Amino acid sequence: LSPDCSFTCHYRCRALVRLDCSGPPGAGDEDDGNEKVLEKDTNVDEPSEWEKTELDQAQVEQRIKEYNSQINSNLFMSLNKDGSYAGFIKVQLKLVRPVAVPATNRVPSLQAGRPHPQGVKRRTSFYLPKGTVKHLHILSHTRASEVIDALLRKFTVIDNPRKFALFERSEKDEQVYLRKLGDDERPLRLRLLAGPSEKVLSFILKENETGEVNWDAFTLPELHNFLLILQREEEEHVRRLRHRYACCRQKMQEAL
Repeated sequence: LSPDCSFTCHYRCRALVRLDCSGPPGAGDEDDGNEKVLEKDTNVDEPSEWEKTELDQAQVEQRIKEYNSQINSNLFMSLNKDGSYAGFIKVQLKLVRPVAVPATNRVPSLQAGRPHPQGVKRRTSFYLPKGTVKHLHILSHTRASEVIDALLRKFTVIDNPRKFALFERSEKDEQVYLRKLGDDERPLRLRLLAGPSEKVLSFILKENETGEVNWDAFTLPELHNFLLILQREEEEHVRRLRHRYACCRQKMQEAL
């Protein structure tokens, strides 16, 4: 049982757990002051104006030319012979929880004289550095769910992809809007329609906070830990209620 986050595991497995419960420096801090003031509304889930825009082949070609003329790098978009197009998107990872990656070292025998020929499967958890950014080369028909899968593979994250969501971030009138992309939305198409400006449109990977927890996305050990946490929270809540009523009862008796 960890004193920092109350993580619970089998006593023989304690040495195998690599979890920094304290978190990285400033993990609990918000973004800089300007962002804190700007980002007021994060409940923008309706399709954006770019998602509603339809382009024919000639318009796509013209948009690509305009896009390439506006960027100051070599991250150009290119039109393919089949009518699709390819290009780069930049995704900022803003994760507040640790991610799990496979451990590379073999686990030594837990008990002397009892070898484990195949070793023990291990996973290491760590916090991604704040402000981590990744460029991805994708196609016009690449879906948001495929972008999430690609990002997790890049960082060798083994957590279930359904724990994460891709968000569209835009600024307008000193207001920041975040909209969660649907699984079938195409980020490169949004990038082309919005242009290269990061203020007009940028992409962020965050935890998938839907309000309804998808319990199927968790492993059995995680679910067992959640049950233990819920039980302890319930016991603590009951203890506080009983203490409060006991105090009230004592004051009433003293008044009597």
